[in-house]
Amino acid sequence: MTAAAPSRTLTASLVRGALTSPFKRAGRSGATLTADRLSAGNVRVAPGTLASYNRICGFPESGPLPLTYPHVLGFPLAMRLMTARTFPLPVVGLVHTWIGITRHRAASVTDPLELTVYADGLTPHRRGTEVTMVTEARSGGELVWESRSGYLSRHPATTAAAPGTVGAAPATELPAVAEWRLPGDLGRRYGAVSGDRNPIHLYPLTAKLFGFPRAIAHGMWTVARCLAEADDPGRIRSVRADFKAPVLLPATVTYAADGSGFQLRSGDRVHLTGTTSRDGRGADA
Repeated sequence: MTAAAPSRTLTASLVRGALTSPFKRAGRSGATLTADRLSAGNVRVAPGTLASYNRICGFPESGPLPLTYPHVLGFPLAMRLMTARTFPLPVVGLVHTWIGITRHRAASVTDPLELTVYADGLTPHRRGTEVTMVTEARSGGELVWESRSGYLSRHPATTAAAPGTVGAAPATELPAVAEWRLPGDLGRRYGAVSGDRNPIHLYPLTAKLFGFPRAIAHGMWTVARCLAEADDPGRIRSVRADFKAPVLLPATVTYAADGSGFQLRSGDRVHLTGTTSRDGRGADA
């Protein structure tokens, strides 16, 4: 299996999600997750697709596998799981709220990977219910990479939010490092290399169907672009990023960073905050 195939899989999952979501009621009492795990073995990176991903995200065209790329490889499995009839939340309207990624060992771009995806808990949130999705990548049976992502299903909250889900204190403004002008077709271009052609990222008309005035940038593109801008991104071992507000396209945004973290913002609006750790160092952006 190569990374060139996810596009068809994701499209099928989006269609299935649109069909199954109306029959699921977010926030219903007693909702539980199944213990289902989905796996794919011998997953290989397609060099041409990776090169295109590196270009659009700003990574060097040659070098180690970007920290965010295994998430792209595993996302079709995650979508299959979240659009299954047994998954308790409707996938239409799910909001990606945060992601944490850890690289345990460097993996070569030529190494075949075994990917596993599963859901790890439903958590009350002040705006609904949040599910944590886990993706693991193994090489030769060894865990080399993993991510945990939060996805929010919005509905009237019926119980108090669990500690830590109400939201962090307002972010301190970090010093500006670079300014990026994002074109209106960024969502379509990133969708072509990642396979994620969610309608909210493609055109103003399709985004308006889901309540957005214009197409919005992929959250995972914003994380990847910030990591690519960091000094020596190949040494970043882990990242925690929180998505605060969508980036409406086209846009001009500011990448800001210091020794403790990074931000993406436009004017006074913060779209993304994050922290990283590096091999042999503490937190660093």
